[in-house]
Amino acid sequence: MAWDAERLTGPDGDDWRVPVSELEERRNRLASALAEAGLESALIDDPVELYWLTGGRQNGMILVGAEGSGVSNVHWVRKSLDRARFESGGDDAPDSVVAQPRMSGLVDALRATGATRTPAMLAGKIPHDRWAFFTGRLSSMGDASDCTHLLYGLRETKSAWELEMHRESGRINRRMFEAIRDVGGVGRTELEMAAAADEVSRTAGFGGRIRMRRWPMDCDRVVIAAGHSGAIPSYFDSAIGGTGASPISSLGAGHSKVVAGEPVIVDMVHLHRGYVSDCTRMFCAGEMEGESMTRLEDMAEIRDSVVASLGRGDDCSEAWRVGSGKAAEMGYANHLMGMPPAQAVFLGHSVGLELDETPVVAERFDRELPVGGTMAVEPKVLYNSGAIGTEDTFARTSDGMECLTMGDSWGLLTEWDS
Repeated sequence: MAWDAERLTGPDGDDWRVPVSELEERRNRLASALAEAGLESALIDDPVELYWLTGGRQNGMILVGAEGSGVSNVHWVRKSLDRARFESGGDDAPDSVVAQPRMSGLVDALRATGATRTPAMLAGKIPHDRWAFFTGRLSSMGDASDCTHLLYGLRETKSAWELEMHRESGRINRRMFEAIRDVGGVGRTELEMAAAADEVSRTAGFGGRIRMRRWPMDCDRVVIAAGHSGAIPSYFDSAIGGTGASPISSLGAGHSKVVAGEPVIVDMVHLHRGYVSDCTRMFCAGEMEGESMTRLEDMAEIRDSVVASLGRGDDCSEAWRVGSGKAAEMGYANHLMGMPPAQAVFLGHSVGLELDETPVVAERFDRELPVGGTMAVEPKVLYNSGAIGTEDTFARTSDGMECLTMGDSWGLLTEWDS
């Protein structure tokens, strides 16, 4: 039975396929990196890396030969082959898109491409059983190498097209905050406000999944914590977790309600065609009580110091020392990114097709954010009275740091009528 490829569009009928020129450039970069690493080829089947290289995430895998290796690229697909061909560019797809061979014939299929050795694979991403199965089947061609961090490194630098995806993601993220502003106020639950933001995101094309590298870090992309619920710890490796809706969903918005004068922190992620924007702002019904406003202004100062450090090419570990040192001088050492013993030890994380990419503003990341790298910078402090902080997503350019989310166009604090 025929199916209609014209239905595979964005919300306004736009062609949302990754441009073929992007796919070609990415495969060329991988081919060069493989050659530099002394690897003959790579066999990629992780959904995120597969999407980055092929423009889709159908059930299959792609073989990419190293530059000068004589190995031909081929995209093997189990299901759906027709859709994979369309998503890869149709007749303009960079390489052949064909049915995946049976595992019993994989060695012969690899040799037919010119491969003489077992391809490198993603040992850091695929399950152990799958790694063992593949390496067992391919043992006659030799041992497999791990190319996980090679792929991670390539994806750290975004193309001009990818940066535009991030910018559009940030524009939609702003509309989510506008929805929170319009529906929030005294008596509103965190989940009610999250639902309003989610409607905006879904209507704009969010597909329902946030992808992360660290196992098993499943993530809720609308974290709203009203008042004291901002101090509740969670499994998530971040400053705030929120109460969540139930013990099995113990992250993000829950059933707490907005109370006049209490801080409400809103940390939201949107994905546009897979690309992350991550942003945090504070809300309050009426004037925010106590020292919260001073703390918020201090977090903005710390954010600016970290962004400036990254923009001038400091190592990410140095940006961490700059930000955490300033926080300690301000008296926040025991409250920065959580409260002991549940403090997170970073001030920024790279984003892309995954929420937790590298590098990270933390100790041990003794290298700079590359030009073209995208980083969410998010200093936050936690007290029993609640969480206070700010966050925007930035790209490093040759001139410094470009804000991809709201930046100064949206204030640190939004007040609802009390």
